[in-house]
Amino acid sequence: MSFKPFTDYLLLEKKYSTLTVKAYQNDLDVFLEFITLEYQTNSINQVNYAQIRTFIVALVESGLSNRSINRKISALNTYYKFLLKTKTIEVSPLVKHKALKTSKKIQIPFSETEVASVLDDFNFEENFEGIRNKLIIELFYSTGIRRIELIELKLSSFNLHNKTLKVLGKRNKERIIPLLESVIHTLNLYLKERNELVSITDSDYLFLTQKGVKIYETLVYRIINDYFSNASTKVKKSPHILRHSFATHLLNQGADLNAVKELLGHSSLAATQVYTHNSIAELKKVHVNSHPRSKK
Repeated sequence: MSFKPFTDYLLLEKKYSTLTVKAYQNDLDVFLEFITLEYQTNSINQVNYAQIRTFIVALVESGLSNRSINRKISALNTYYKFLLKTKTIEVSPLVKHKALKTSKKIQIPFSETEVASVLDDFNFEENFEGIRNKLIIELFYSTGIRRIELIELKLSSFNLHNKTLKVLGKRNKERIIPLLESVIHTLNLYLKERNELVSITDSDYLFLTQKGVKIYETLVYRIINDYFSNASTKVKKSPHILRHSFATHLLNQGADLNAVKELLGHSSLAATQVYTHNSIAELKKVHVNSHPRSKK
């Protein structure tokens, strides 16, 4: 069966990114394959909740995390809501479904010292890759952008006159982020090196490999992990942890929560508040050290 009307709806009406839509498509394909093998049917539109429960049990037995399973079922749920909207079905088989319980993982940001150790103390090679990697780290930490947003940056995303960056976020929502002078300096150095590449295929995109093609997700992750392995003993060293560090350090320095929300591109304050636990810890320290009754 074809999911094209659904994926078109996500792309054109809901304004989901192509990567998000592809993930939805993949999750639906996995479920379709399951019911075809298990129940000899290729119609997702006609399954019942008992069949979906069998699918969930199979996913659990395969060792998939509850978080990943919930994501797959969420894709199914979105699909059934689309079928309800288009009057293809009358009742969703997931109408009474409750998501599997997941433990909330607290992401530990890099400390200001750890970030400074990488950006100020590490000797980046003064060539294309060295300057590119430094710019990637500086952009993550000074703007809080997501990994996919960084990958999709184009030369036209920057306004050097106004010292701003235009970012295309989730659901194609644009936001403008101010740039620090240090970032602009590294950007100019990188652009000079980029212009000297022998061959450029993806000319519109800012970040390229040495071969002149657009950088990819695993490369960006590897860059962050490699450099921060020299400065941090934290288990997770990823672009998202740098985004987390950006938000936490701003809040620690007294930045307004709403302002951080806008910089991060969150649609609600609830999404931003997950970054405040470290700020609360900082406030507790200030409170204990400063309050006149704390010594009694």
